[in-house]
Parts: sequence; structure tokens; C-alpha cells
Amino acid sequence: MSSMHPVNHIKITSGMSAAELVKQMSASGVMGAGRIAKGAEILQKMLADKDCTVFFGQAGCMIPGGMKEIIHDILLTRRIRVFVTTGATLTHDTVEALGYKHYQGTASVDDAELNKKGLDRMYDSYMPNEVYEGLEDFFQKNWDALTKAKSIRELLDIIGSLLPKESILRICHELKIPVFCPALADSGIGLMIWGRLAAGKKLDIPAFDDMKEIISIAWDSKKNGVFYVGGGVPKNFCQQAMQFSKQASYGVQITTDRPEWGGSSGAELREGISWGKLEPNAEFVDVFCDATIALPLMWAAVRK
Repeated sequence: MSSMHPVNHIKITSGMSAAELVKQMSASGVMGAGRIAKGAEILQKMLADKDCTVFFGQAGCMIPGGMKEIIHDILLTRRIRVFVTTGATLTHDTVEALGYKHYQGTASVDDAELNKKGLDRMYDSYMPNEVYEGLEDFFQKNWDALTKAKSIRELLDIIGSLLPKESILRICHELKIPVFCPALADSGIGLMIWGRLAAGKKLDIPAFDDMKEIISIAWDSKKNGVFYVGGGVPKNFCQQAMQFSKQASYGVQITTDRPEWGGSSGAELREGISWGKLEPNAEFVDVFCDATIALPLMWAAVRK
């Protein structure tokens, strides 16, 4: 017992900062609070390691959930080498860059009435359906520029060059962070591109070329680290890159999914050791928490 650390109880003081609260969570060291603190600690170490290539995989309803500025801020550190995300995230972020907003609502609502009012619901966050009109206008106006793309990654980079600075794709374009979105067709942006193709426009983009590029980045690095907010395709795309190159030395995952059902989104990071995706002696933690709670706390503790 003498070699064990006691659980220090979290003490809240007047004027305490979020970073100070996470420090208190670290002192408690157990359960969800302990995992949030450990996640912040490993993330900070990963970002500070100049030899580490950081892969940021992000899924889930983060932009409608109010996390846009945090995601932008993480990218603006210039420490993210690869960003892998969903078409939905890019759609929601892009329509905000075009001047639209998401709105506070309620989940206790008649969805048929929302449909009549032209409102799309993501739990208790609403988005006006008119955003698709603006998105369609954007793609129609800029279609000729997009036809120069030879991969999905290049397409997203061109879109970023055309968007205002307050957007994921513009930030990544300016900082030369490659953005990978393997399931781009599964999104509002995908629908807009399909609509232009259905109208007879041409766009020839091989779907598999991005895999070669992300594996090459992981292969050429001195060491790799992974940071996952949510799971799904972004997580697995990064994981595959680790499997066929260098295993990750650091890992932080925020998820609300469970591992027992066998899906990638809930899989514990240590499961990746069996696949050769994570080093057996890697520093890693799974944070089982709503990302709209855990991410702001962890980033507040990490951000300088």
C-alpha cells in the first residue's frame, strides 16, 4: 500500500481556470476525471515532441456541437501533420464559413414540424436546410477550379483555397496540412458534387490515391502519434497508415462508444497493438466521454 498513490479529492476554488480543474482531475487520478487528465498529459507530450508526426482523426457532430473554434485552434498550432475527418464535419464547417449558423434547439420536438420549417436536427442542434442552396452556389461558381484535382486530398485543398480563413479547409490549405476524407461522398459536399456530375459536369478523381499518400507520411516519419475525437472512418484510416508503416508511439482517443461490440469507434487503443498499429510500450489512453465535454477541458489544459 505504501507504494500506491492516494486518490486526492478534487477541490473547486473561486476563479479556478479549466486548466487548473484538469490538474485537480490529475491529482484524483481515477475514473473519467483521471482519464481526461491523462489524455491532456499525453496530448501535450505528443504535440511537444518535435520528432512526432501527429495524426488527428475527427468524427462526430463537432461543428453543430459548438467545437469549431477548438478544432481550428488545434490545427493552428502547426503541430498537426495530418487531418482526417468526415464529409459531414467539412460540410458543417464550410457552410458556417459561407455565412450560415447552427442554432440551439431541443430534442423534445415534433420532427415533422421541423421539416416543414426547413430545419435539420442533430439532437438539440438545428441547421437551416437553406445551407444547401449556398453550398450548391459555391460549387457551381467554383466548379472549373475543382476539376484540376487529381485526388480527394487535392480537391479539398482547392476548396480550402476558395473559402474564407475561418474554415478548416482554408486553415489546412494555408498551413499545408493534408486533409483526408475517404467518405467524402457521404455528406452534403458529396451531394453537391454528385449534383454537378448529374448535370453533365466532369470530375475524375481516383478514390484510392490518398491511401498511398497517408501511408507515405507515416512511413517517412521518425515516430507517429494519433489523436482521435470520435471514431469511424477517420480513426480507421489513420490506423491503417500505422499498420503498414510505423506504429504509433502516442495515442489519445475520446469516444462514447463501447468496445464489446467489436466496432472500430469503440475499440480501445491497446487493441491496435495486436494489429501492429500501436507500439506495445506506447503512451496512450482511452477517454470514454462526450467529446463536447472532454475536448474543451483537455484543450484548455494543453493550450499555452
